[in-house]
Amino acid sequence: MPVNLVVPDPASLHPVPGVTLGIASAGVKTAGRKDVLVIKLDEGAAVAGVFTKNRFCAAPVQLCREHLAVATPRALVVNTGNANAGTGLDGRERAIKVCDAVAGALNLRREAILPFSTGVILEPLPYEKIINAVPAAVANLAPANWSDAAAAIMTTDVLPKAASKQVSIGGATITITGIAKGAGMIHPNMATMLGYIATDAKLTQPLVQALVKHAADRSFNCITIDGDTSTNDSFIVIASGQTGPAISDAASAEFAALRDAVTEVAQTLAQAIVRDGEGATKFMTVQVEGGKDETECKAIGYAIGRSPLVKTAFFASDPNLGRILAAIGYAGIDDLDVDKLDLYLDEVLVATKGGRNPAYREEDGQRVMNKAEILIRVVLNRGPVSATVWTCDFSYDYVKINADYRS
Repeated sequence: MPVNLVVPDPASLHPVPGVTLGIASAGVKTAGRKDVLVIKLDEGAAVAGVFTKNRFCAAPVQLCREHLAVATPRALVVNTGNANAGTGLDGRERAIKVCDAVAGALNLRREAILPFSTGVILEPLPYEKIINAVPAAVANLAPANWSDAAAAIMTTDVLPKAASKQVSIGGATITITGIAKGAGMIHPNMATMLGYIATDAKLTQPLVQALVKHAADRSFNCITIDGDTSTNDSFIVIASGQTGPAISDAASAEFAALRDAVTEVAQTLAQAIVRDGEGATKFMTVQVEGGKDETECKAIGYAIGRSPLVKTAFFASDPNLGRILAAIGYAGIDDLDVDKLDLYLDEVLVATKGGRNPAYREEDGQRVMNKAEILIRVVLNRGPVSATVWTCDFSYDYVKINADYRS
């Protein structure tokens, strides 16, 4: 079961003025399952996104990038059960047909539609099933459908992932609500599989682009489950522009407040992905401090977080902590002075000055390893910068889930 993660209360997910969501069943992979989501945006919304850096990116990712460059998005369409990746020109044509169907149902131009897919790679998208489900999804459009939307985009997720908050900015109550899916094939860049956050704040498109990058770099680009970057990863931020004063200055206090609130929601969603990692039994925070720059801190965090030896030791609650030192050592920091390094497990000092802490006791490490949530703290003592990465363990179930994924 997921690590300290619960199904979000639908009542806690605030509707975002100017945004409606509709869900339908296409049976893309499983008959009768709600697996298509349409998100409609009122005129005046500003939209921006960041996408996978996998060179084998999926057809819908290619179209999203193109459509964002030439039009203002007015609707998003998501299907689960099929990634439409590794499908060549045919996959692109199928994604276009889905965009055309949504555009026709909403009386919009094709380029105003952003398509997203998730599921099995290298299989043709059954676009006819999705097109047939579009009218039902459009008929189902409602502002309070966030909970159902979170469930509709799941693949190997055990639980849906959603978060919401309201903040006061410029004398107005601003709403921020988001959903995400992902449990495996998670590693930067991007590492979210699919994520959507909407706010009713008024922003220009360049500010929304700055917002989505800031939030991604501090949330979805700080998680790893298995070290695999998906072909379909996409994170979209929507500013519907329905509430509050216009925010036009990136240096303003209003933008900073909104940016921090959106980032908080994004971090909640990103951590939920790790907590629901395929087969996960432990949630680990890897905090790297005292680095020269963020790049080296993240490199060390990722090396620890994606190490199969580290992850299996945590699954077994085995304080075989030399594996963490080994991961730090191969992280690619060529001038790292390991004689200055300290390693903590929660509050327990395990290693200092590059070697085992003389006061470290195995039973102290065991006590921490028995927990479901654990802090791995690496102090480099070479600079003022820190970074945090969130990860989980590897269990027997991770292998079972991925061995049977197409079944």
